[in-house]
Amino acid sequence: MTHITPTKLEAMRKEYAARLTQPHIRHLFICGGTGCHATGSLKVKDALHEEIAKHGLEEKVRVVETGCNGFCALGPLMVVHPDNVFYQKMTVDDVAEIVSEHLVHEKPVERLMYKDPQSKKRVPLFSDIPFFALQKPWTLRNKGIINPESIEDYIGREGYMGLSKVLLEMEPSQIIDEMKASGIRGRGGAGFPTGMKWSFAAQNDSDIKYVLCNADEGDPGAFMDRSILEADPHAVLEGMTIAARAINATEGYIYCRSEYPLAIKRVQIAIDQARSLGLLGENIMGTGFSFDISIYQGAGAFVCGEETALMRSIEGKRGMPIPRPPFPAAQGLWKKPTILNNVETLANVGQIMLNGGKWYSSVGTENSKGTKVFALSGDVNNIGLVEVPMGTSLRSIVYDIGGGIPKKRKLKAVQLGGPSGGCIPEDHMDVVVDYEEIAKVGAIMGSGGVIVMDDKTCMVDMARFFLEFIQEESCGKCTPCREGTRRQLEILERICEGHGKPEDITLIEELSEMITASALCGLGQTASNPVLSVLRHFRNEFEAHIFDKKCPAKRCPALVEFKVIDERCKKCGKCAAVCPVGAVEWQKKEVAKINTEACVQCMSCYSACPFDAID
Repeated sequence: MTHITPTKLEAMRKEYAARLTQPHIRHLFICGGTGCHATGSLKVKDALHEEIAKHGLEEKVRVVETGCNGFCALGPLMVVHPDNVFYQKMTVDDVAEIVSEHLVHEKPVERLMYKDPQSKKRVPLFSDIPFFALQKPWTLRNKGIINPESIEDYIGREGYMGLSKVLLEMEPSQIIDEMKASGIRGRGGAGFPTGMKWSFAAQNDSDIKYVLCNADEGDPGAFMDRSILEADPHAVLEGMTIAARAINATEGYIYCRSEYPLAIKRVQIAIDQARSLGLLGENIMGTGFSFDISIYQGAGAFVCGEETALMRSIEGKRGMPIPRPPFPAAQGLWKKPTILNNVETLANVGQIMLNGGKWYSSVGTENSKGTKVFALSGDVNNIGLVEVPMGTSLRSIVYDIGGGIPKKRKLKAVQLGGPSGGCIPEDHMDVVVDYEEIAKVGAIMGSGGVIVMDDKTCMVDMARFFLEFIQEESCGKCTPCREGTRRQLEILERICEGHGKPEDITLIEELSEMITASALCGLGQTASNPVLSVLRHFRNEFEAHIFDKKCPAKRCPALVEFKVIDERCKKCGKCAAVCPVGAVEWQKKEVAKINTEACVQCMSCYSACPFDAID
């Protein structure tokens, strides 16, 4: 096997740059992430190839399937380079028009361009769309630009140059010093300083050490790690290899849930390509350092995101946490020194080594450096991947990048940090993305899931939803989590069904305190966070459910009796059209009426009315 050299890496980088800047050559970067695959991007790609061949443009137009572009709600989507034109929600039927009008006659197709939700105007250029323009893509620097199944494309974007620098110019201790200087903290949720974690493992002597990548992303509404693996797998491999050099590890595992088949496929392709160029395996780049990576597919248990449960799963045991200490840096996988970082953390390492720790720490707050990737979803206009500098306010993420709340509704809260996080109400939306600042308002950064909720959301029901998830995912090993969350869930279900008792709030708080103090792992210790944050910020909704037997948001069927407000009704009949049981009585140009005896409280009419005429 021929080992790649720094000179060859630089030559490949220049070749890629020259390819992108060839005169009269267009590149069609079509999103090939899971979301766009689900909406038909593969068929659109095939149609593009056919239509380009039909017009004889094979030498002038190149179709490149990239990883996730980030604007997940608008797929299939494509960026035309170098024109910088962004197309959204494409279908096979649109392809002929795009090729004929844009590629042949130089007239971009306006109807397929992004429409700003506020101004309602079309925005033709990718760089002018606020969703992209207001981000700072460091971790996601290659999204929508490279073919994730091409190591040449990755190297063309300065890939593996950080590894080259590490292997040829730096000692292991210097690598750790750069990581400490960068200030990067674990992006998986805990926020522990990465350089410090690596230093602990480096200090422990052992013939075998391990580097693990946690890709067991299981939070509802989270898709950051999956998207990174699908779009830029080599960045994670490079980060793991640098980590291995820092602690003198020889083996690595990427623990990825089997529900991510596309990510697994592309990571395996990347591993094979890196091995073929001598960037993984024996004697990497001819330096005498050896390290290799394997993929371990998890079965989808949320608890296996906890580091000790993940390691037990790799060992072939049931994925359940074990007490610490000893910590993994001393005794981890198979009782050998081990470091575990999540996908986002590792994807930053190559650039930190190439550009220096000071470069990375130049962005962010005093205690939270660099950028953070979020999966923005829920009641927000622009759904997708968002990367912003630490210190950016949540309000800016939701309104400036996210485009605000659909249908002119009001923001009620944001659930941050997944089921182990907490809800942040509208009046705290100016809190900035910073580990400590977010903790002050009763939430955690978590891995980066941001679920936006409008004023039709019942916060008691939302707390019930997240607790139901936690209870179902509890491994059952420790009694506080197994039984405590079950009792909490029973209470919340009773409240939502209209059978709440005055003492329930106190009982929930007492159970939460006990579970947090005595649960074995982070899953149990943070299980009560969603409930406690709702009690902290929306206690009045709990009280309305318990004492008034009403759901203010009209989301709990047992506590709702719908009626039409005559003066608001516009006589449009939309409520009658969606009622599945014919309980809405309506005639043209007449105010609708609801037959309360026939009504099954499905809330279809309430959701369908655009005029808030149903109460």
